[in-house]
Amino acid sequence: MTTHLALLRGINVSGHNMIKMDALKATLEAIGFQNVQTYIQSGNVFVDTEEENSAKVGFQIKQEIFKTFGHEVPIVVIGREDLEACLRNNPFLKEKELDIKKLYVAFVSTTLRSDNINDLKISQFKPDEASIDANRIYIKYAVGAGKTRFDQKYIEKKLNVTATIRNWNTVTQLLKMYEEK
Repeated sequence: MTTHLALLRGINVSGHNMIKMDALKATLEAIGFQNVQTYIQSGNVFVDTEEENSAKVGFQIKQEIFKTFGHEVPIVVIGREDLEACLRNNPFLKEKELDIKKLYVAFVSTTLRSDNINDLKISQFKPDEASIDANRIYIKYAVGAGKTRFDQKYIEKKLNVTATIRNWNTVTQLLKMYEEK
């Protein structure tokens, strides 16, 4: 049995793509996922399945959400090792006087190259900062996520990927939940 974490993008935001987590849980259990557990209303869902391929798991969840709720929801599926790598590899964690509330991670649908950071043209968003690591982009917003144009839509357009962003507190809580499983 493999535990996957599905990160759903764009649900329950400003009254759009509304999905109650208990309804989502029941829907995923009905199609065979086990030990379905959600965290907050923004679409973080743990599922256990015999399927090891995360892309197949994501596709299955995406199909079922569309079929049941009528929403086209982009999904990035990650494993425990992705969250562990976040804690090990986030370059901003080494800074003194770090405001954790300004740290975010964009999880993307494919492995990136280190030179993809040039494609993002992050310098035009200074003083926001970013760093790429495999299928993650670590982001440190100068003011906050709500006051920047360096967001998931921009990342997707520039890199031609599916992306979903989580704040640092959510990332650490999801890892804690993985460890408790």
